Amino acid sequence: MNQAETHMYDKFRETVRPFLKSKLEEFELYGYGSVKEDELWNFLINKTWRKEKEEKILNQIVSDVLAVKIGDFMNYATVEAFKEPNWFEGEGKNVLEKLL
Repeated sequence: MNQAETHMYDKFRETVRPFLKSKLEEFELYGYGSVKEDELWNFLINKTWRKEKEEKILNQIVSDVLAVKIGDFMNYATVEAFKEPNWFEGEGKNVLEKLL
């Protein structure tokens, strides 16, 4: 999903932010403190709610947020990382060289 697209649950993001933060704090307790709120939200949109046809009510969305398992998130993040451009070829190489 690109930045221009919106998901039907984006309207709930501000309301469920305390639950997102709670889940991120849980991840931190397990040693995954580098996970950002946007990454968790993208996981929910792209995996948990990918095939939603009917809109859920707020308590179901909160339940989905709190039900995220770190292993599921990390598997998703790993696959997404492999989809990124190769940092050692082409334009990625130029960016990497500038950073170093």
